[in-house]
Amino acid sequence: MNYNNEENWIGTEEAAQYLDVKVTTLRKWLKGKKIPAHKIGKLWKFKKSELDEWVKSGKSAL
Repeated sequence: MNYNNEENWIGTEEAAQYLDVKVTTLRKWLKGKKIPAHKIGKLWKFKKSELDEWVKSGKSAL
């Protein structure tokens, strides 16, 4: 349970599953800087709220 109201970060595989796309598709979006993501060390991390906003904005359709 999340008590501090901070959103949890998710990894590449979970983000792909959340968006219902393949991991390879997500990685292409990362390379093209098309998707909101944050690099922490060597890992890419995502916030579901940012992914939701990205989809709602229509930028995911480009």
